[in-house]
Amino acid sequence: MRCPFCRADNDRVIDSRAGDDGGSIRRRRECLACRRRFTTYERIERQLLTVVKKGGVRDPFDRDKIKRGLAKACWKRPVTEDDIEQAVAAVEAELYGAYENEVPSQVIGERIMELLKGLDQVAYVRFASVYREFKDVRDFVDELEPILAQSPPSGGR
Repeated sequence: MRCPFCRADNDRVIDSRAGDDGGSIRRRRECLACRRRFTTYERIERQLLTVVKKGGVRDPFDRDKIKRGLAKACWKRPVTEDDIEQAVAAVEAELYGAYENEVPSQVIGERIMELLKGLDQVAYVRFASVYREFKDVRDFVDELEPILAQSPPSGGR
């Protein structure tokens, strides 16, 4: 495994743990050249799913695309890298469990929004604004009303 910092190809595994409910192995590594530590994940290679987009275009499923979208939505929010990785793993496991070959992109987007709603409400609204293509402030208000109706009023702000 190449070190992401110095690109050396010489490391040692410090710790290995099962992750994603046994669906992957998380390995903590130390580069023997620069002594920095990094984490890698090992997963079973599965038959690839195809994502069917709104216009009928088909693209291969890309877990990294989901991870990038979640990372953008959670930018500068109190959401850890592990929280994002767990959310991605949950979506991926559900999709591979429920679909054999093709999955509609709407299913993926809605599932991500459900996870974000429980993880961080600001990240949820950020993601929803892009996913649902908000056109104006009214779209934000319409999305926030159900959340505000469920949340108790915060005192002091």
